[in-house]
Amino acid sequence: MLDADFFRRWMTATAASVDREAERLTALDSPIGDADHGSNLQRGFTAVTATLEKEAPDTPGAVLMLAGRQLISTVGGASGPLYGTLLRRTGKALGDGVEVSDQELTDALRAGVDAVMQLGGAAPGDKTMVDALVPAVDALGDSFAAARAAAEEGALATTPLQARKGRASYLGERSIGHQDPGATSSALLIAALAEAAGESGE
Repeated sequence: MLDADFFRRWMTATAASVDREAERLTALDSPIGDADHGSNLQRGFTAVTATLEKEAPDTPGAVLMLAGRQLISTVGGASGPLYGTLLRRTGKALGDGVEVSDQELTDALRAGVDAVMQLGGAAPGDKTMVDALVPAVDALGDSFAAARAAAEEGALATTPLQARKGRASYLGERSIGHQDPGATSSALLIAALAEAAGESGE
């Protein structure tokens, strides 16, 4: 069973990963976006960890809902609302139980990903964060490590795609050949989940 401490570890691991990879995320965003994806997420997840240390919610759902609210209020562009929606909807779906099962997390995360697709109007294959998140949730039933691998494969698979949503879609065919920064940061989020579960796959 997964408790609030596990979800705090997930958010802390995500913040550390985003911190390490911020420059790469911004470099990926540079040719097809606003060149601020890494710095925006870095600011957001730094704020998340600071808030969780201060407030220390005592249920898994409350941890994610607080993290989501923080991202929405501190991250500019589309990333804040999309990541904020993902975490808030996942947290809401977890309810107010003190512990949740792996299956409950899988179901809740699927609800979160569905909310992201609804908000952004994106589907798999559109070259967005959804391309990493959907396969990750599908694989989460097997293991956290399988979800991590699926997310990383999904992010890599965005490179040959033409963007159909978001800022990159304005570039048309020029978006082909660039790995999507949102899918890449989503893969970091799932890798941090595996790390929190002790299944980093390294």
